[in-house]
Amino acid sequence: MAFEVSLMLLGAIMEDVVIAGAGPTGLMLACELRLAGVDVLVLERRTGSTHDSRAGGLHPRSLEVLDQRGMLDPFLAEGRPLPGARFAGLPLDLSGLPTRYPFLLVIVQRRIERLLEARARELGVRIRSGVEVTGLRPGAASAAAEPVVVETTTGPVETRYLVGCDGGRSVVRRLAGIDFPGTPATTTSILGDVELADPPAERFLLQRTPRGNFSVLGFEEGWRRVIVDEAGVTVADSTAIGFEDLRAMLIRVAGTDFGMHGPRWISRFTDVARQAACYRSGRVLLAGDAAHVHSPAGGQGLNTGLQDAFNLGWKLALVVRGSAGEELLDTYHEERHPVGARVLSNTRAQGALSAPGAQVDALRAHVGDMLATPDANRKIAMMITGLDISYGLGPRVPDRDLPDGTRLFEHLRTGRPILADASGGPVDGCSVRELKGSGEPLLIRPDGHPAWTESLGREALSTALRPWR
Repeated sequence: MAFEVSLMLLGAIMEDVVIAGAGPTGLMLACELRLAGVDVLVLERRTGSTHDSRAGGLHPRSLEVLDQRGMLDPFLAEGRPLPGARFAGLPLDLSGLPTRYPFLLVIVQRRIERLLEARARELGVRIRSGVEVTGLRPGAASAAAEPVVVETTTGPVETRYLVGCDGGRSVVRRLAGIDFPGTPATTTSILGDVELADPPAERFLLQRTPRGNFSVLGFEEGWRRVIVDEAGVTVADSTAIGFEDLRAMLIRVAGTDFGMHGPRWISRFTDVARQAACYRSGRVLLAGDAAHVHSPAGGQGLNTGLQDAFNLGWKLALVVRGSAGEELLDTYHEERHPVGARVLSNTRAQGALSAPGAQVDALRAHVGDMLATPDANRKIAMMITGLDISYGLGPRVPDRDLPDGTRLFEHLRTGRPILADASGGPVDGCSVRELKGSGEPLLIRPDGHPAWTESLGREALSTALRPWR
């Protein structure tokens, strides 16, 4: 990532929002805030581009999110659609899901970050690299605001709000004193981006063996990602691991190393599952891995983080601009914390289904049979891909073709809400997009979920529109 290098001290002005972390979650949130006219500063501890790419795909709901902001085309151009996904290694068919994008888009994280960064810079987001958060303290509070001072390695910066998007070992979360309860690791996986002299025939091979699990994934040409775990084996964080550790474990579990050579990157992860007790503490908020960590089963981590940002961005923008009270920020935790909890739950379930043993063999056979039925496949696929997420008044409003030749999602690209087919509604002076011919009367939030339905009555519509007056 080609971050801007700055030698300036960061304490010159009061920032609206500071985001710690320029990964996918932080960059998506920065884009949302700038689209809404909020100044935002992103601090990133890394000093340059990286070849690391933990995640490797975007789910249908994340593709919809990008479409709703007019950002999707570059991602589609660089990715490769795959009509299926996995649940504990068992196949899921995505092709029948109710979305324009019924597939997994295979695209590695470094490409996702590059495209998000390009959009962020286009919107005017400031990104400063080589800057680490080291402390938090109260700012010079006034009656109107209680800012926080963020201590960094290049000096202090005062901000109205700080959002920690700084990963599973979040410094922001620790400094804010937010608890991070959960379950410890039971196994350690080693992964490597390597070249293979004798690769398997399958582009995406996932295998469960009596010794553990291994995967060989062909994200891009010229290299493969190899992931392997040994049942019941954990490796302490303090223990260094390298290419030979990956090779030895793969041979023990798979019986071969596939002619492994030319390592580009070696890393590790565990099945630790933890979630922040609260996503907001005063003027400090958490999103992405800073709010929840879990195993990568189902490829849900990056996608959940992007959708955290999509939920938080418009709310934080309204509060910063003074159009809504701080209680709106409480709905971020209320809506997204259950989503994160469900991800932790289903990844734990996938871990249990991936363990060796005759009992698990029998369980997998039954679960596999169930997933082969349309109803069960759809239920689990909707959960894994985030298409079934529901807030308050219901799930996201699906895209649809409109009589004027446009699509519903295209009208969300400004980040403003949509008032659809509500004749005579109290919209004078409101910053909303009015549409006709879209179907039922609805007020659609900037994130595509309903904020009002006709059954609630006209007075409720006036209340729902208040933040956009």
